[in-house]
Amino acid sequence: MTDTIRIATDALSAEFSLLGAEMRALRDEAGRDLLSDGPPEFWTGRAPFLFPIVGAVNQDEIHLDGQAYPMAKHGFARKSLFELIDHQPASATFRLLPDDQIAAVYPFAFQLDITFRIEGEALVTAVTIGNAGDVPLPASFGFHPAFRWPLPWGGSRADHRLLFAGAEPAPIRRIDPASGLLLPDPLPTPVEGDMLVVRDDLFVNDAVIFDKLQSRQVRFGVPGERMIQVEFPDLPLLGVWTKPGAPFLCIEPWQGLADPIGFEGDFRTKPYVLEIAPGTRHQLHMTIRLLH
Repeated sequence: MTDTIRIATDALSAEFSLLGAEMRALRDEAGRDLLSDGPPEFWTGRAPFLFPIVGAVNQDEIHLDGQAYPMAKHGFARKSLFELIDHQPASATFRLLPDDQIAAVYPFAFQLDITFRIEGEALVTAVTIGNAGDVPLPASFGFHPAFRWPLPWGGSRADHRLLFAGAEPAPIRRIDPASGLLLPDPLPTPVEGDMLVVRDDLFVNDAVIFDKLQSRQVRFGVPGERMIQVEFPDLPLLGVWTKPGAPFLCIEPWQGLADPIGFEGDFRTKPYVLEIAPGTRHQLHMTIRLLH
């Protein structure tokens, strides 16, 4: 089995890796690249999935039911091999089940299924977190697609904007660059009305985090040109991130956050952590839509 899985229609094509079920390429109808190619001088990721945590945790470990477990930033899914369980011309489904190595750091009987499908000029990603165990399953999840900045449809890097579905006046949260943990105090939003002018100085201290978000979709690109719309109806948080000067912008819907500085509580008690009952499953969706 090849490690590169491709799906395509006349309107859109995408390629994926079994490692992390990560999207490695996204192209429009003319074959123009919309996703970062992972420049090593900045960041080699392209669209990893964050599971079972989002961001960093205090001392790189989570506490569950009185036990401490090592957990690297953003969790283990992005560095795990998934199984391809279905592949059609315009869709593909990947699955991750716990092995001995995963069970040593996350002792739960989970099933993580990720389905990609092309619908018109949109790539829909459906994530299903299932709990096959007999205790509640605590989990966070995040999307992390890195879009080209500038996009290939016209306009300079400086012309690009992030447009929210509505006004976003609430304060934002930031990360402590030294520890990767969440700073305690909110900061004034850089969004003016519904528009964020994306510029390098916003990201000197890591991501811009919206934890009181009203919108569930954003558009990225140059107003008046084609744009990308990212829709995330099931996720309450949004991170926006790049490294200054990098040729990409990450638009990251999240169900979860990094640990606050000094957090030592049980993982289950963190805000936004899901608790999935035994024998049930929870679904999350993200759609990347090409607009004209």
